[in-house]
Formats: sequence, structure tokens, C-alpha cells
Amino acid sequence: MKNVYKIVVLFILLAGTACKKNDVKKPPVTPPPEDTTTTNPEIPNNAKDGVTFVDNGTAAIFNLYAPGKVSVSVIGDFNNWSTTATPMTRTTDGTRWWVKITGLDPNTEYAYQYYINGSLRVADPYTEKILDPDNDRYIPATVYPGLKAYPTGKTSAIVSVMQANQPGYTWKVNNFTRPAKKDLVVYELLIRDFIADHSYKTLIDTLDYISRLGVNAIELMPVSEFEGNESWGYNNSFFFAPDKYYGTKNDLKAFIDACHQRGIAVIMDIVLNHAFGSSPMARMYWDNSANKPSSTNPWFNVDAKHPANVGSDFNHESAATKYFAKNVMTHWLKEYKIDGYRFDLSKGFTQKYSSPEDYNSWGQYDAGRVAIWKDYYAHLKSIDPNAYVILEHFGGMQEEKELADLGMTFWANISHNFQEANMGWLNDSNLQWMLYPSHTFTRSDNMISYAESHDEERIQFKTKTYGNQDGYNVRVLANALKRGAMDAAFLMSAPGPKMIWQFGELGYDISIDQNGRTGNKPILWNYQGVPERRALYNAYAKYIKMKLKNPVFSTTDFTGNLGGAVKTLTLKSPDVDVIVVGNYDVKPQSATVTFTKTGSWRDYVDGSNRNITTTLTNITLQPGEYHIYSSAPLQ
Repeated sequence: MKNVYKIVVLFILLAGTACKKNDVKKPPVTPPPEDTTTTNPEIPNNAKDGVTFVDNGTAAIFNLYAPGKVSVSVIGDFNNWSTTATPMTRTTDGTRWWVKITGLDPNTEYAYQYYINGSLRVADPYTEKILDPDNDRYIPATVYPGLKAYPTGKTSAIVSVMQANQPGYTWKVNNFTRPAKKDLVVYELLIRDFIADHSYKTLIDTLDYISRLGVNAIELMPVSEFEGNESWGYNNSFFFAPDKYYGTKNDLKAFIDACHQRGIAVIMDIVLNHAFGSSPMARMYWDNSANKPSSTNPWFNVDAKHPANVGSDFNHESAATKYFAKNVMTHWLKEYKIDGYRFDLSKGFTQKYSSPEDYNSWGQYDAGRVAIWKDYYAHLKSIDPNAYVILEHFGGMQEEKELADLGMTFWANISHNFQEANMGWLNDSNLQWMLYPSHTFTRSDNMISYAESHDEERIQFKTKTYGNQDGYNVRVLANALKRGAMDAAFLMSAPGPKMIWQFGELGYDISIDQNGRTGNKPILWNYQGVPERRALYNAYAKYIKMKLKNPVFSTTDFTGNLGGAVKTLTLKSPDVDVIVVGNYDVKPQSATVTFTKTGSWRDYVDGSNRNITTTLTNITLQPGEYHIYSSAPLQ
């Protein structure tokens, strides 16, 4: 997330995880020191990481990867939290600990932890549900009904939860056809700041509004368990567990299913660059005196390798980390039927050291990082060949192009340029960067461009606060929002996937820094009742429909002249040509626009016709005036 990433986490509220399948090779590690613990090479073949239920759910095999530990026991409701009742067996290679427990009720939820080396209590890294003694009390029963009580007085710290016969979910859509990557129009949202009760159940109720907008994908900001409740989600700690602050796992499945019923894909913003302090993988190997991961930690670097790191920095060249990360990626694709990932801070998957302020070196070509991403991409394609893989990379062109040529898609941030254009400040308003050849990419689906994201200041806030008033006043709401519609016209006309940030279609104008950068923001559904804002929504819906219904907006034959006050974008196809033209100045401007042919051209904006008698046509545009001319009617 560029330099701002470090700022983001300074505001994160620190507070104070799955019984899942995997099918990748277990990583080798150094054997532990000698002790008297019983060893047994015969860990059951069907024992997956975490908990595997057997014997119709009346028994469970616990399997923990914990190389170098001297003793491990499993403690929980089933043995009254006794630290001596259920010792685990260490495998002869020293990497894993396991035990089988019998006498379980398949219909009962059991809380449990691992008790390590006679002092440390940690939850299961593979758990799909946790209980948090500090934060669960703030989760309403309307969001998560019947939440199991924390075992107060019996243990401490976060505990994991297991149950053989969990409430099932019956999928209504089992063969969802995903939108083509080149046609993606993604709606990015943070559940907490989108609906007041922050629940998947209510989020489903907003899908009619989102569907009418015309988007065909929703990108959820991180929903795996993160520290505290009030968060953007990037301070993650348990990678297989949906955060309970948004509802149950079946509520999440129901939301994804409801999206698929409407033809909307669901993309998960996933955080695998780092983990925060409550992660059991950090706590199991922690140097308390230095307050950072110890040198024996199988997953994390002792010190971060890049300047934008927060939390503990994963070492993605470690076999243990590769194994874990691949299991996380597999989990959400299979269990929740998500359609792909947006990988947060993908440039951070590096073992090439850059000093804390050296962002330039960090962005240079890194063969090791390229190898890591090629490996992860191959794994993802082996699990789900059609899954979206979107990287928040912001790296050098050579590196991004090499990965893009394999099929990965990159975030393309045009926020600053759109902000400047919308405000009427033209010196830094070039929108050429939203055209994929500017990145040396060869296909439009190599990048997803956006004017706003969760991580950028809101365009309309900047316009109403800092907009140019030397001419007509862009700070006037009607003027600012009409310019926002012009933004939408240019953005949606440019070939390739697009993304919009929640409520951007209504001209959300609250600063990203209100109540702290990652703090709660006002949820302003009442914006729909403001005519000028509703007009902006309608413009977005109209241009999204235009983009998806007309093949010309996927053409490879296009040119842009997007650097001046009057910006133009020309698209050609066998059936129809399109010219987008708009004046971002605060004063009237005349420009010579090159039409591809003479004759009658239809304006998609207002439905009028314009007769073109010469291909070089002089047009005078008022401030904020724009047109989408087509040589034949568009759908």
C-alpha cells in the first residue's frame, strides 16, 4: 500500500483461530533437543493439520506442527483444562505433536488449547473459530447468536473451538460462472463501514442496491480473524477462521451464495504478508526480551525484510511458511467457494532486505519474490484454475510484467490523478496510467484500475475542501458530483477490469482520516435521497452497463490523450467507434477532437445526436462538460 501502509497500522486498535484439509508436502525442520518425551513415527495417515474427527465424531486427532518443543499437551473442555491429562506424542523427526482423544459428543462445541513446554497456552493455528476473552463481549447476539462462552477461570488467552457436527450449509449455487477477468467491475467494501450492524445477514439485504449499480464482483476487505473488533482487518492473527464480528461461518457462506445467485463474484482481500501478536505461530516462538520473533521461528523473520512491514513478517522462502500459506489459500476457495483473492502487500513477499526507509530498493526487481509468486500462482491454479489472483504489488514494471504474463492481475492506482483532475488542478491530472500499455502490459486483464480504494483519500472530500474556485466553483456539490460522473465515464470506458470504493458512486465526501485513518466512518445511506448524489449513482450504473454490454470497451485498438484540460479517449471496433471527451478545467475550453469517421454520432450521456462533417472537429466544452460519442448506438 505504498508509504501509507505504515501509517495505516499505527491506528489499528490492538486487542488483548481450523480443522481443515491440506494436500501439500509437510516442511522439514531441525530436530528438537534430546529429552524423555515418547516418540512415535506413526502419526495417523488421515490426521490433517489441526483437528481431524474420526469414529463418527466421537473421537478427534489433534495434530500440531511445533518443531523443537520439549512437551505439548492438549487442554480443553473435554479434560477440564488439565495440563497433565492429555500429553501429545512427538514424531521422530521432531516436527509434529499428536494425540487421539475419545469420548466426545459430536454435537458439542469444545474449547481447547495447546499447552507447550509447561507454560505457554496457545490456540490452534488451524482453528476455524476462536473465543476471545477481551473482545467477544462486544459482539451482539443479533450478529452471532448463541456464541459459546469463554472458559473464564479455567485458562487464559485466546482459545480455539472444535465441533464434529457443525451446523451445515446447503449451497444454492454449485456451478457459478465467474465474469471474465477483462470484464470485472469490482465493488470494494468494508462491512463495518457499510452497514450499521456489521453483519453478513444485513449485507445480503444490500445486494439489490449493489446489483442495480451493475457491478459483477464484490471485494471484501479482510474477514479472517483479526485483533479486536473495530478494524480494517489487516491486523490478522487466525487465518482459517472468519471473524465473528461479522457473523457465523454459515452467514458468510449465505452471503457468497446470494452474490452468486445475482451473478456477482466474491473476491477476498487476504493478508499473508504478516501476522499480529496474538497469532499462535508468533507466540509459540517469541523472543520476549527483544519483543519480536525468535530465530527458531519456522514461519517469521526475526526482523522485517522491507520498510512497509507491520506485525511479524512472514518468510515466504521458508518451507513451513509456504506450506501454511498454500493451505490458507486452499481453504477459502474450497470451503467458502470464494472466487479469488486480492493479496495485500504482495511486494512484501521478499527475503531481499531493504532498510526501513528504502522504498526504492524494495521496489526493484527481485528474482526471489518472483519465484515465490510463481510457486503460489501455480498452487492456486492447481486448486482452482479460474480463480482471480490480484496483487497489490506496486513494483517495478519488469517484475509486474513477468508475473502478469503468467495471468496475474495487478492493482493500478490512479487515485491521485483523478483527485487532481476532479479538483480542477491540471498539472498532475494525467489519466494515461489507467491504460494498460502504459504499464507495458499486453492484456487489459493484467491490471485493475481504480479512482478510489479503501487506502486513498476520498475524491469528493478533496474536491469540496481543496477544489479550484478560479472560474466556476468545483466545491459546489452539483459541480463536484458532475465531475465525478465524468470520472466514471473515463474510468469505465478504458479497457480492462475496474474497481470502485463503497459509496463512491454516491460521492462519499468524509475524509479517510476522520476518527483516525482506520477508525469508524459515518454510514450515509441517506445520500440516496440527495438528487445530485442519486444522479451520480445513476451515471455509474449507466456507464458500468455500457462497459459490460458493448464489446468495443474491450477493444485492443484504442488511444488516449489524457494529460491536458480536455481529455479524450478513442476506441475502435468493427461495429462501432467511441470517443470520450471531457473538460476538467474550471473554465470553458475549446479543443480539436479527431473523430474516426464523418456522419451522425450518438451521445451516450444525453441521447442526442451530433453530425460530424469533418473528422477534425473543434468542440467547445464548459467546465465539467463531457460526452461519450459513438458512431452507432450503444446498448
